[in-house]
Amino acid sequence: MTEKQPILSLKDIMKVYPGVIALNKVSIDFYPGEVHALIGENGAGKSTFIKTITGAHAPDGGTITVDGETYSAMTPALARKHGIECIYQEFNLIDVLSAAENICYGERLGKLVDQKKMRKIAKDLFDDFGVDIDPDTPVRNLTPGHMQIVEIAKAVSKQTRVLILDEPTAPLSVAEVEILFRIVRRLRDQGVAIIFISHRLDEVFELTDRVSILRDGEYITTLNTKDTDRAELIRYMVGREMTATFPPRNAQIGEVALELRNLTGNGVKNISFQAHRGEVLGISGLVGAGRTEIMKVVFGSEKKQWGEVLVNGKPADIRSPKDAMHKYGICLIPEDRKREGCFLGETISWNLVYNVLEKISHLTVVNAKKEAEIADYYGKTMRIKAPDLKNTKVMTLSGGNQQKVVVGKALATQSDIIIFDEPTRGIDVGAKYEIYELINGLCEEGKCVVMITSDMEELLGMSDRIVVFGEKCLAGELTKEEFSQERILDMASTSDRETVKKEA
Repeated sequence: MTEKQPILSLKDIMKVYPGVIALNKVSIDFYPGEVHALIGENGAGKSTFIKTITGAHAPDGGTITVDGETYSAMTPALARKHGIECIYQEFNLIDVLSAAENICYGERLGKLVDQKKMRKIAKDLFDDFGVDIDPDTPVRNLTPGHMQIVEIAKAVSKQTRVLILDEPTAPLSVAEVEILFRIVRRLRDQGVAIIFISHRLDEVFELTDRVSILRDGEYITTLNTKDTDRAELIRYMVGREMTATFPPRNAQIGEVALELRNLTGNGVKNISFQAHRGEVLGISGLVGAGRTEIMKVVFGSEKKQWGEVLVNGKPADIRSPKDAMHKYGICLIPEDRKREGCFLGETISWNLVYNVLEKISHLTVVNAKKEAEIADYYGKTMRIKAPDLKNTKVMTLSGGNQQKVVVGKALATQSDIIIFDEPTRGIDVGAKYEIYELINGLCEEGKCVVMITSDMEELLGMSDRIVVFGEKCLAGELTKEEFSQERILDMASTSDRETVKKEA
């Protein structure tokens, strides 16, 4: 019997940036018909490694062998020729085009653009996925979850032989994750090699056949997924034992800091709840349920139609994010770091002080000493991995370190009410623990934390109370004693129509 040969082999791959060895002689083989996980902390080299495979980056040493052909570097054209497709963490879609146009973009469908044919291709894919997306909908009007599904459809519509998925489930609901996994398994059974990058270890165990670990740009090991466990993977990833998923918290829950009374706006109706000092209020619900939408109204980035926001028991007239941060002590850490959270083309230092520039400036002149002090403090607090803060642009950081910049930028306002929207999306297990410690520290300082998350383990493990959103409505509230995954999912499936019936 002939031994199975790898479809893709990387040997002794090197990549060096000024002051950083991103990859140090990394060698991994990938086989057809398997799902191969690639894991590691943020900054471990995962993104650089996959960009080397796709030709986005040229390595400084080593070789890449595809289908028996060996190259010193790939190019995007070579990658396409060999059927290598990648769905990156950040969306690569054209906002003004429809879902169908994005899926078929760059494909030859005849001499003229055939809108009917494009719609059919997209609809057939969506039907196959079991999702209800109108092919004519502009991408900018889709939810993050549906945008990710368009990305997946775009990739699988081609003759893909190696499919790289970089944190593909981060914006997806539970139901959408199941759809993705079904698609991945089918592609695997058809002989496609799947490289699956995820910080969610439960997904690694559920979906993958083998798992390779990188740490600080070094290859650590490759294991059969069925022969390892969570503790062993974490030990290899972080280089130390981690005895708990969530750190203990000693905060005392105090007075109401934030209250919403029948708040309506941005497509969401009549939302009422309270959040206290010293507690983590978890916000749960399916993608598109209105969680993010109503928090943008609270933060002043979307317009309120009616209802009230109260801060420390007093009505708050919030008309802009500037009002929220500087008048009422509310900051929002958004779910989409690339488009809303930070300025990718600016430096880490510039981003960290952006929200407080007025406080450290006089007659438009920024106090350079205070700027450096603030940037240094939050750079260290967030443990941002970078050669330096003053000259390193955020776009050069890993996804997780970009997220740390976004959090630091918000915390620099020293707000008393902090809204985290998907705080650990795209963050590895070690950095997650650091974020959880940070959240606990904020609570122990008497601050109020509101946390929107689609991660059920995170929701149950970090929250003191949970407010559940149905479809653009409030479905209910649970105390710690009432927490149950089944109950939360049941409540989250509530529609606005069902809520009206119950109230009637």
